[in-house]
Amino acid sequence: MENKLLYITQFGTLSRKDNTLYFENETTKKIIPIIGIEQIFCLAEVTVNSKLLQYLTENKITLHFCNYHEYYIGSYVPKESYVSWFLLVKQVEHYTDLSKRLAIAITIVEGISANMVTMLEHYQRHKKDVAEGIASLKNQLIWIHLCTEIPQVLSIEWWLWRTFYGCFKEILPKEFNLESRKRRPPDNPINALISFGNSLLYAYTLSKIYHTQLNPTISYLHEPSERRFSLALDMCEVFKVPLVFTTIFYLINKNMLQVTKHFDIKLNCALLNNEGRKIFCRQRDERLTKTLDHPILKRKVSYGSMIKYDCYKLIKHILGEKEFKAFSLKEWF
Repeated sequence: MENKLLYITQFGTLSRKDNTLYFENETTKKIIPIIGIEQIFCLAEVTVNSKLLQYLTENKITLHFCNYHEYYIGSYVPKESYVSWFLLVKQVEHYTDLSKRLAIAITIVEGISANMVTMLEHYQRHKKDVAEGIASLKNQLIWIHLCTEIPQVLSIEWWLWRTFYGCFKEILPKEFNLESRKRRPPDNPINALISFGNSLLYAYTLSKIYHTQLNPTISYLHEPSERRFSLALDMCEVFKVPLVFTTIFYLINKNMLQVTKHFDIKLNCALLNNEGRKIFCRQRDERLTKTLDHPILKRKVSYGSMIKYDCYKLIKHILGEKEFKAFSLKEWF
């Protein structure tokens, strides 16, 4: 079972009070028991102090921050307790050796494609016209093993996402159409949902990486210079479909998120309002804690735990123990 995630969606101050957390603003004063909390997400402007950070370190709790546009901007991570210089050397070796890096990058993109196909096949069984999108995803992946450079792999990934986004018009109502993917800032409700979901997943994945001996700055599909913790970008890619897009599609098609009620829309900018963020986070947590029967571990494993399990699979690959294979929804259904 996954430990609890705490979301703070209001402006205010988060501090330590005795052996609990304490949140306060002009309208709210709330004591929050710390037991079981693994990660805290600040989705509004939140003030903290060094006393709180020391308390979070003692309890191994990661604190994430997002800005006004709901983008991830940084994390406070307790000091490293899992360090392996041997693994670090091997991790760097798999980045500097192009053939080794390509093998990992290609596997990640294969996992992305497999999860997209699995989701679209689900909607095809529910009479959605996505057959062309499924065929296109499968055709694009044929070329990936001919790639000799990372930019070629990234190009195929870009086409996969473009194809996947093109199927949204068959799955979602008209008010959530996705004409094009725009991030900074998101220009419509569906882009706002994607950006918000991706930011939360990135931060969550980063925290899971810190519970392993992997160095989060050394990545394989994305360039390390692209973002400080680029390995989190790599490891969360294959989970966007089962965690972010499944949540988005469910909330929209069940009419739990509505354009007129749950978004603040201004000129060329759309953001989830406070109530919309709460609804999204609640459903996301349900998805994270949903369990699957693991064929190897022979026990139920949550989606959240599967991210950490993929990190351990990558470690085994880097150490030459077992070939890495990214998480694929198709293996579970």
